[in-house]
Amino acid sequence: GNFTAVDAISFSVKKGEIFGFLGANGAGKTTAMRMLCGLSRPSSGFATVAGFNVNTQPEKIKQNIGYMSQKFSLYEDLTVGENMKFYGGIYGMKVGRIKEKTKEILDELDMSDHKDTLVQSLPLGWKQKLSFSVAILHEPPLVFLDEPTGGVDPITRREFWEMIYRASSHGTTVFVTTHYMDEAEYCHRVCIMVDGRIEALDTPG
Repeated sequence: GNFTAVDAISFSVKKGEIFGFLGANGAGKTTAMRMLCGLSRPSSGFATVAGFNVNTQPEKIKQNIGYMSQKFSLYEDLTVGENMKFYGGIYGMKVGRIKEKTKEILDELDMSDHKDTLVQSLPLGWKQKLSFSVAILHEPPLVFLDEPTGGVDPITRREFWEMIYRASSHGTTVFVTTHYMDEAEYCHRVCIMVDGRIEALDTPG
């Protein structure tokens, strides 16, 4: 109807940057992110993500990004290894490369003994870290994280942000929405949305 969810926002994000997207519930964060991910079509305006046009090349965008949703995005009734095989296949990775990356990620997460564990039996913090690792399994240039640390304990949140820093240091651009102001301070730049508009956009300082 007459409601404008995202009202003529304009910004750019640099390669390798950790870009924080803040705002209260209903501010338009998730809608903006859905448009940038190629999941929703904007009614007007223009944007490119990883070099592709959101209006005309949404499928190309989906192939070149990672995405971790607010709600846990792995399949609970598959094992850890099966989830990785499944997502690697969706992203068109070769079988050998999926095996290599699976071993590498599980070693890094200290989860090598849990490859055959059903995801539903893992603690929430492990699930979140695994979810992030799967979102960047195919080494995309850009990853979108929608409130990735909701409900996890402070230690796991800190470990999660260490993973984000590591990805950023390898050149991955990280676009993250969060409610937590302390997390916003970990970002290189922060954008604050209010009622569909950008009210502030600068470094945390």
